[in-house]
Order: sequence, then C-alpha cells, then structure tokens
Amino acid sequence: MDVFLQQLVNGLTIGMIYALIALGYTMVYGIAQLINFAHGEVFMVGAYFGLFAYSILTPLLSSPGSATLGVFLVFLFAMTLSALLGVVIERFAYRPLRHAPRLAPLITAIGVSFLLQNIIMLVFGPSDKSFPSLIESVTYTAGSVTFTNLQILIAASSVLLMISLHVFIRHSRTGKAMRALADDRDAANLVGVNTNRIISVTFLIGSALAGAGGVMFGMYYNTINFHDGYLAGLKAFTAAVLGGIGNIPGAMIGGLLIGVLEGLGAGYLSSEWKNVFAFFILILILLFRPSGLLGARVVKKV
Repeated sequence: MDVFLQQLVNGLTIGMIYALIALGYTMVYGIAQLINFAHGEVFMVGAYFGLFAYSILTPLLSSPGSATLGVFLVFLFAMTLSALLGVVIERFAYRPLRHAPRLAPLITAIGVSFLLQNIIMLVFGPSDKSFPSLIESVTYTAGSVTFTNLQILIAASSVLLMISLHVFIRHSRTGKAMRALADDRDAANLVGVNTNRIISVTFLIGSALAGAGGVMFGMYYNTINFHDGYLAGLKAFTAAVLGGIGNIPGAMIGGLLIGVLEGLGAGYLSSEWKNVFAFFILILILLFRPSGLLGARVVKKV
C-alpha cells in the first residue's frame, strides 16, 4: 500500500502534465478535425522557451522576495511564445491545406515536428540541458508518502489552467463559437462564426497549455532534450484517445489515467517498462472502444 500511494502521487503529477498537452490535441481535432502531431514539439519548444526566460530573469529569481514573480514570468514567457508558435504553424502549415485530403495535413504535421526538433537541436545542441528548479525544494511527509512543493505547484497550476479553460469555453463568446464550430461547421459559418479566427484561437490556447506543460516537465525532471516532445506527445495523444478525442474533460481524465498507470508500472514492475503501458492502452482502446471513455458513439445514417 505504501508503494501504491507513493506511485499514485508521482503518477498524478506527471499525469497533470500529460493532460495539459492532451488538451491541445483534443481541442484541435474537435474543431479542425486535424491530428496535430507537431503538438508534442510545441510542448518541447515551450520547455526551451522557459529555459531561455530563466537565463534572462536569473537576477529576479535569485532574489527571495521576487522568486514567485520570477516563476510567474517564466511561465508567462513560455506560454506566450508557445501560443505564438502554434498560431504561426496553423497559419502557414495547416491553413493552406484546410480543404486538402486528410493525408496532406497529417504528413505536414509530421514534417513540422521534425523541423522543430532539428531547429532546437541546431540552436541548443543535441545534449541534455539542465533545467533549473526555479523554486527551493521542500519535502513534505504524510504517513509513508512523501511529496514536494514542486509537485504541489504542478498540480495547482494544472488545475487552475484546466478550470480557466473550462470557464472560457463554457461562458465566453469565443468559447461558444468554438463549441458551435465543433458541433457543425457549416451551420456555424452561416450564423457568422469566423472559422479561421476560431481555429487560430484554438491553436493559440492549446499551444499555450503545452508551453506551460513544457516548463513543468523541465522543472520536474531537471533536464530537457530536443527529442522530449516526441514521447511525451505520443503519450498525451494516447490520453486524448483514451478520454475520447475531441472531448475536453476526457483529455483531462485520460492524461491523469496515463500518468497513474505509468507511475504504478514503474513502481511495481520496472521504470524501463513504464513507456510501454501508454501504447498498450492505446492498442486496447482502438480495439475495444475507439470512441474513448467519454467519446460519443456516432451513428451515420445513410
């Protein structure tokens, strides 16, 4: 039970990060009907944006009274640049292929993924980069379970971002337009919804969340590499499929489940096998419930 509780805490922490990335996948698919396989690289670039912001804000972060402000600015910087990157990718890589066969944007997404990987490798080098903790580590103990203030920060920040996204989509004018476009694009266009603008906003929000996840990932593991986005992106995509691709609450739940299963697998079996579980789950979901846990089964009438 001690091992279970400890790995549950660890799994929920990384699951929060997977959930943030999965939200980008599921939002883009729900509105644009596109699997953005470059999204994992946006997450990776967001981590490097955070590292660059830290190098600029080092004097502020070293000051005890301004450390909280410094951490906030690092997140803000990474999320803003990641959001702009997502908008640029949508505008120049995907929008010209809006009405092309589905295979064309899929191949383009893979190409953008490789492009971002190689740009980061050329700029920062192929070796691992040390990512600073940003906050002084404090360890807490509850019974036999230990956790840190960093894990609390990751959980609190992730929950805050997810709640903010939910409120935005449910209650803002743009959020209502996003839901309308996801339900019926033709009808949304007839009532004046600007498709290009809404899709750009979707990429902006999803990429900003991925940038925040990249900073959290770097803080949690203390190192980042140009190929980190590949594996994390695949796991987040699995989380989106697990929850029901296009379903925002499903992406959140799927991310947490993938993180927990990965943590339990590492604790009970071996950390070398933890990456297997996500893809094993993906195979099972595709075989037995392709619509995901919360995805609706759509019946086509002919």
